[in-house]
Amino acid sequence: MRRVRYESPGGPLFVEEAPLPVPGPGELLVRAEAIGVTLPVVRKVTEAAEPVPLGGEIAGEVVAAGEGVTGFGTGDRVTGLCFGHGYADFAVLHETMASPVPGNASAVDAVALVRSGLVALGALEAARPEPGEAVLVTAAASGVGQLAVQLARTRGAGRVVGAVSDPGKADFVRGLGADHVISYGDASWGTPVDYVLDAVGGELLTRALHALVPEGRLVAYSSGGGAIQAYDLLVGAKSVIGFQMARIARGKPELYEQWREELWRLFAAGELRARVHGEFALEDATKAHAEIEGRSNLGKVVLIP
Repeated sequence: MRRVRYESPGGPLFVEEAPLPVPGPGELLVRAEAIGVTLPVVRKVTEAAEPVPLGGEIAGEVVAAGEGVTGFGTGDRVTGLCFGHGYADFAVLHETMASPVPGNASAVDAVALVRSGLVALGALEAARPEPGEAVLVTAAASGVGQLAVQLARTRGAGRVVGAVSDPGKADFVRGLGADHVISYGDASWGTPVDYVLDAVGGELLTRALHALVPEGRLVAYSSGGGAIQAYDLLVGAKSVIGFQMARIARGKPELYEQWREELWRLFAAGELRARVHGEFALEDATKAHAEIEGRSNLGKVVLIP
């Protein structure tokens, strides 16, 4: 089979022939039909001290199951998070990380919706939103941000503001349901909001905090880091909440499954749609990563084996 790998920090990425994986206890071997490209994986290539397997979101058909698997069988369509080599024709998923793909959804729908949607929904839940409140979503045109904008609307947000790196993304974000769109470099971010869902981090954290009303909440779920001055929290009695999807997946599997079911319910009802920026062949993984690195994507970037 083919898989994408790299040998030194920063790449380059290349396709190589590799042996077919063998699923261990509790694992599924999946023939990949779609693979989601995410910013954390892109950052691993550019920032990790040593090369790591390119894992992430995959969707496809189960072709073999390891010992002890009870929830899935050969021929089932699944999606989930792969912690090993996921940029490949075949990948291994642990059963606990897999979920069924309904018949009305494609593999591309699945990788664009489930993992990114879980992060967006989890960040939204962490903000404890009340109906009618105003929200600002950073990276609003990204794979996660586009879903956060839509989910905030389904949860009754009174005003949804999308923040983007490029003003050229404004029409796309308005099409998702945002009432207003601002650019990171704008002198003013407009009327303060009740909560911010931040996927960018870094220097943008301070601006996101200042965009809050007194007693507002900032949910930080970016892998980009950043720091906040304690005084900025004290002066407005504001809160910063960290959110990490992995903690939910490992520690609260029932909640994880509940959120997955909600995403598919909203999808089936036509209330949630994951926009796809582009589909790339495995051989074009470098181009797919460049779209993410350059922050030029409008929606999800997907690899098609």
